[in-house]
Amino acid sequence: MAEGLHQPLSPALHRVLRRAVLDHATAEHRKAFLPLVHVGIPGRREAVFAVRPDEPTDHALRTDIVSAMVRRVRQPGPAPMVWLTRRDPLDAQDVDLAWLASTRSAYGELGLPLVMVVVNRHGWRDPRSGLSRSWHRLRAPAGR
Repeated sequence: MAEGLHQPLSPALHRVLRRAVLDHATAEHRKAFLPLVHVGIPGRREAVFAVRPDEPTDHALRTDIVSAMVRRVRQPGPAPMVWLTRRDPLDAQDVDLAWLASTRSAYGELGLPLVMVVVNRHGWRDPRSGLSRSWHRLRAPAGR
């Protein structure tokens, strides 16, 4: 089977991915902002790293960053997921692929299953499988 997410998604995973998009859409109001790498579970514990163009990284450093973030947030239960938030359309970009390669390495070294998506204000996309979901008007569930 090919890497990445495939249909059908479990209802729990669908909720978590929707939550990542909703959190990003409601928290980020600026027109321009740095891409952010998140590790954890959306709506729960997470670690965040800002991808700064003036602080270049290489594959090994990005792998170490992801590994450290996983160790910071890991708890009993499901493995933490990785999501990269950015402003541009969800088509694959260099920043996505660079962090995907390093995240694969980090999760491989840690022996963890990898769920990684790229998130913008309107949806998410798995950079490995291409599976995506988008919403025109995403709203918080009642009672949140």
